[in-house]
Amino acid sequence: MSSFKHKTLMITGGTGSFGHTVLKHFLNTDIKEIRIFSRDEKKQDDMRHDLQLHYPEAANKVKFYIGDVRNIQSLKDAMPGVDYIFHAAALKQVPSCEFFPMEAVRTNVEGTDNMLHAAIESGVKRVVCLSTDKAAYPINAMGISKAMMEHVIFANARVAAERGNTVICCTRYGNVMCSRGSVIPLFIDQIKSGHPITITNPDMTRFLMNLDEAVDLVKFAFEHASPGDLFIQKADASTIGTLAKAVQELFGDTGTHVIGTRHGEKLYETLMTKEERLRAEDMGNYFRIAADSRDLNYDKFVVKGRVRTEADDSYTSHNTNLLNVEETVKKILTTDYVQNQLKAMGK
Repeated sequence: MSSFKHKTLMITGGTGSFGHTVLKHFLNTDIKEIRIFSRDEKKQDDMRHDLQLHYPEAANKVKFYIGDVRNIQSLKDAMPGVDYIFHAAALKQVPSCEFFPMEAVRTNVEGTDNMLHAAIESGVKRVVCLSTDKAAYPINAMGISKAMMEHVIFANARVAAERGNTVICCTRYGNVMCSRGSVIPLFIDQIKSGHPITITNPDMTRFLMNLDEAVDLVKFAFEHASPGDLFIQKADASTIGTLAKAVQELFGDTGTHVIGTRHGEKLYETLMTKEERLRAEDMGNYFRIAADSRDLNYDKFVVKGRVRTEADDSYTSHNTNLLNVEETVKKILTTDYVQNQLKAMGK
C-alpha cells in the first residue's frame, strides 16, 4: 500500500458494495483518509455506525460527504486535499435504465464528466473509473450510457495528460457476484422463501468475479495506468442455468421457473471488442488497452497498405472459460455474502 501512504482517497458512490470492499482493503493500512461521496445519507449513516462497531480504531480515517455527481459544485466541495479517486457512482440497473434512459445519461455520462472536470481542476493525481462489460457492443440504455462514459473518460484523460496533471484511466469488468444487481441474492431469497428460482434464459452466460477481484483490478489499474488506458480482468463465466444449480447445491433445490428475457438483456456479455483485442496488451491476469494517442490531424498519421482493424474474436462470456456446477459452487463460495447466508442458515 506504499502508493497510498499518507494519501487521501475519495470514492464516489462509496456506500455501495464496491465502497465497502475498498474499506475492507484499505482501513488498516497507512492511508491517511478515505472520503465517501454519495447522495444517500441513510446509507452513509449505516456505514458510519458499522465502521464504529467493527473498526473502532480506524473509523476516524473515513469522512463522509453528501453530494451528487450530477452537481459539480458538490464534487468540488469534497475534493480539496484529495490525491486519488475511485469513481464508482453509477446507475446500473439495466431494466430501470431502459425506462429512464436520460437518468442514466445524467449520472453515468454527465456525472462522470463533472467528476473529471472537478478532479482536474482540483489537481487530483490519479483517477480510476469503473465501467462494465455492457459498454462493449451495447444494446441497452445502461450499456450505451456506460459506453459514452468511457469516451468521456478517454477525452478527459487526453486533456489532463496535455496539462501534465491528472492521470485518468478506466476499468471494465463483468458481473460482480452478490453486488447490487447480482441475481445470487435474489436466488437465495427465493429458496429461503420456498419459491422456485426465476431465470430468464438458462443458456445466457455471464462473467463471474467477486468484489475482492473487482478491487484488485482497480488497484492494478491505479498502479500501472498511463493516461486513457482501459484495463480488463480475465474472468471465468457460467451459464445462468449452471449458476442457479450451484446456488441450489448450497441452499436447497426449490426448482426453477423460466420467465423469459427482460428488457435490455443480452445472451452473452463482451468484455473486450474485436477492435480492442487487436491492440490489447496481455499483462497476466489482465488486459491493457492503450488509448489512441492520435489527434484530429489525420494527415500526420498515414499508413500505407492494408491495415487490420479487428481481431478474429471479441472476448466474451461465451468464449472464455465456462465453469461447470462444481466449479461455480467454489466460485460463489468466495463471496462474503454467500458465506454469511450459509452461517445464518446453520450450514
